[in-house]
Amino acid sequence: MGHREDLLEGAKKCLAEKGFVRTTARDIVNASGANLASIGYHYGSKDALLTQAFIAMVEEWGDSFTPDVTGEGGSLERFRSVWDGMIGQRDRAAPVWAASLEIAMNRDRLPELREMVVSSEGEGRKGLTEMFTGIPEGQLEERDIRTLGGLYQALVAGMMVQWLYSPENAVTAEELTEGMRRAAEMMVKGTGAADPA
Repeated sequence: MGHREDLLEGAKKCLAEKGFVRTTARDIVNASGANLASIGYHYGSKDALLTQAFIAMVEEWGDSFTPDVTGEGGSLERFRSVWDGMIGQRDRAAPVWAASLEIAMNRDRLPELREMVVSSEGEGRKGLTEMFTGIPEGQLEERDIRTLGGLYQALVAGMMVQWLYSPENAVTAEELTEGMRRAAEMMVKGTGAADPA
């Protein structure tokens, strides 16, 4: 590998271990074996390099995430199989989740990254909607992406935070599916009363 690739790999390692804010240019140099001047030469700045490293991490995780989805689109079986797949990948996804959370928490300090995340939000919602519903991305309407995609995105973000903070208390795929079933049932019945069973 050349210095450019070494720097990118070193930056990914630093992101996974230290995050954006605590990673210094010297950390990246130490992790990559490259020299300090090569960061500016190849990427322009440490922040630009870290941005590229984050994008690479997200793409690598996305490319490797192919859950064994079962069940008809929109069914509880499919809902659970997608969550089983996501939760099963939690250790591999944790650095990406942690970096995403750090971007959200430092949105004013990391404006380039924030803009990059915002610009990719629609694509993420499309992918989630296809995964959960089985409707190909090309057939989704804007309303599907905004409503269903937004709901799935909110659930993923909440699950991600639970797994990062307290994996031993985080919701399981089975619990999340049962919660969704019960919430939908209550909404259809129009009642807030708990199921006596």
